[in-house]
Amino acid sequence: MKILKIGLVCIFLAIVVSCKPAQSVVAKGEINEKLSAKQLIKENTKQDAKFKTLQAKVKIDVIQDLKESSYTVNLRMEKDKTIWISATLGLARAMITPDSVKFYDKINNQYFDGDYELLSNLLGIDLDYDKVQSLLIGEALFNLKDDTYIISTNEDSYILQPKNQDALLELFLLFNPSHFKMDSQQLLQPLKKRFLQIDYLSYQEVDKEILPQNLKIIAVEGSEELNVVMEYKSVSVNEDVRFPFRIPSGFEEIILEDAK
Repeated sequence: MKILKIGLVCIFLAIVVSCKPAQSVVAKGEINEKLSAKQLIKENTKQDAKFKTLQAKVKIDVIQDLKESSYTVNLRMEKDKTIWISATLGLARAMITPDSVKFYDKINNQYFDGDYELLSNLLGIDLDYDKVQSLLIGEALFNLKDDTYIISTNEDSYILQPKNQDALLELFLLFNPSHFKMDSQQLLQPLKKRFLQIDYLSYQEVDKEILPQNLKIIAVEGSEELNVVMEYKSVSVNEDVRFPFRIPSGFEEIILEDAK
């Protein structure tokens, strides 16, 4: 698997959040050394997003091989059902649902229409809609009730890791002591020399919900590294949204090879 393919996944993973004049969340919480793993998971669960729909403009910076590209896209979401992304003038558009991942590019007259099995192979983890959505809104990528965790701390965060780490996929989850949302999610595959890190640099409060404001994805494979930085602007929640999407006729299908 090449870092370029991870980059494709990260672009899909590049969007989300909510509105009213959004206010940045100032994190002033202190670490409670007596907090148990179960208590931390309980506090984190209280912060799960409750919005039904979401709209935002998202600024995306992609850095790879010392080259930087910037994009501004429109994002619409219906929670648990659809993530829709559209570039300026509709030159590129993507739609992610629980059953499929699709996008088209009018500049190169190409399209992709696939499922999560392919993207799971590219990223190296079992990927589905719920995991994509959770990642984007600052929630744990894995259901914390499905495993037993141990807790530790550093100067700024609580750290959860499975009591019995998988040698093929090591997982570290960092939580903010102020609002108990994610500070970072880190996945390491030592044998394949892969590393994926999602850092939630800041949050904003919208309609009493705490949602990401800035986040950064770092994907490393061997000696190659990809960085994707996202900033969510003009966010709003619980408004009517539409998801227009139709692959233009005559476009060439993108086939990704050597996915495994």
